[in-house]
Amino acid sequence: MKKRERIEAVYEAALRVFARHGFRKTTVEDIAVELGMTKGNLYLYARDKRELYQKSVEHALLRWQGRVREAVERESDARAMFTTMCRKAVEYLSVDDDFRSVLVHDPDIFPMFPVRDPFERINRNSMAMIRFILEKGMADGAFRRVNTRTITNAIFSIYKMFIIRMYIRPEGKHMRKLFEETLDLLTRGLFLD
Repeated sequence: MKKRERIEAVYEAALRVFARHGFRKTTVEDIAVELGMTKGNLYLYARDKRELYQKSVEHALLRWQGRVREAVERESDARAMFTTMCRKAVEYLSVDDDFRSVLVHDPDIFPMFPVRDPFERINRNSMAMIRFILEKGMADGAFRRVNTRTITNAIFSIYKMFIIRMYIRPEGKHMRKLFEETLDLLTRGLFLD
């Protein structure tokens, strides 16, 4: 197994254990057992449980972001890029049970109103994707002119609200309908005829 594959396997196993028990109840030994390795070997990947948790969450966030980016890159039209980005970003947690469970145990990973964003670099890259699509849409004449900085922040805030209300503190099936209606409202306000 290559080094990168080993590291990913460690993060995936750690995420599974954190998903089952939460950060506080998980031990380094639990993760080592999940991997079939010693605690000593596990310390080659992280200096302590906190760092292993941080790296595992970063890995999961980057995987989520990567799946959205891959879907967006398959589109060439800015309108399709925008709607694909919105749908894939919100739908991702419906298939990643482990990460969804970690977020339920630790909603501060994805705070609605962060004083300090623990994953600022990753979230900044997500916002850059939104901004790129907005700028492309305006350049192509598909979107009306907007302040991309302000609208990017608004869209990212709406996105976080849906993640929280659909997955972290689920409010029921009506949230899917609310999401679709909000997406329709956004695109009608953004897209030119």
